[in-house]
Amino acid sequence: MRDPLSERSTAVQIARRLPTVLAAAAALTLFGPGIAHADPGPLYNSAQDNFTDGDAPAGLADLRQLLSESPDDAQALALQAIWSDYTGDLITREVALNRLNGVDRELADDTRNTFRAIGAAVGTLPNPIPAIAGPATGIAVLGYGLLPDGSMRPELVNRLQAAWLQAIASPMSPILVTGGNPQNGITEAAAMQGWLIGHGIPANRIIADHRAGSTVQNALFGADMLRRAGATSAIVVTSPNHVRRAVADFIVAGIPVVGATTSLEQLVSQLPPPAKSNQRGIYLDATRTMLLPVGR
Repeated sequence: MRDPLSERSTAVQIARRLPTVLAAAAALTLFGPGIAHADPGPLYNSAQDNFTDGDAPAGLADLRQLLSESPDDAQALALQAIWSDYTGDLITREVALNRLNGVDRELADDTRNTFRAIGAAVGTLPNPIPAIAGPATGIAVLGYGLLPDGSMRPELVNRLQAAWLQAIASPMSPILVTGGNPQNGITEAAAMQGWLIGHGIPANRIIADHRAGSTVQNALFGADMLRRAGATSAIVVTSPNHVRRAVADFIVAGIPVVGATTSLEQLVSQLPPPAKSNQRGIYLDATRTMLLPVGR
């Protein structure tokens, strides 16, 4: 025998839940079932590989596809802004930067700083004349590959001669020598440190970074060491064909560059600012110094 009270209770429950059921059905009709986005990692990695290989348009195409599926991917947005700037697509640069600003404000600020660093680097003129600076400005001397027996190549000696002049002109400045890549048990930093001490620079002025294996690491490790030595800015010392990349990397790493002293080789040929197509190494290094992952 049916229970009228039970049937009525069931009908009431169904009536109460009907709006929820209808809403769910409508949502399913409008949007379809939930679809998991593909892993953005392969597209990100492909983009980075293309940028490394010099194919910026292909890298940007990878990022467009990635961002169509994962529009809030902050690292991809930062890369899109930077490489769109490189290719001259200022509209895409600004759209990506504005989107990034809403997703990750800190990374957006870092990206803007990278634009400033690249601009400062491109505008840097190689200059063999040392600058005059005080103790709050460090002198950052970048290494160059040693010979297999651990001795220095002529280009590194030329950098050290420029560094010696800079050290004499700024006698209170701490001196950072940065470079790992040991040969015969000797790092670039150790070889540079020995040369400077042998030419009369007091050992207590010299800070040695024996770890760096690239210009990016010169800047990342060196910026931290300079700050711990009390320096809030730096004069970069390297070769004319290397100075712009070094300037960009140190600025991105958080150390303002107030001077760039260079050796004399290739000085005249490196005086004109590089064409956009020749700035790829500056852009590539800057993204690495920002710690945007090469792969993920």
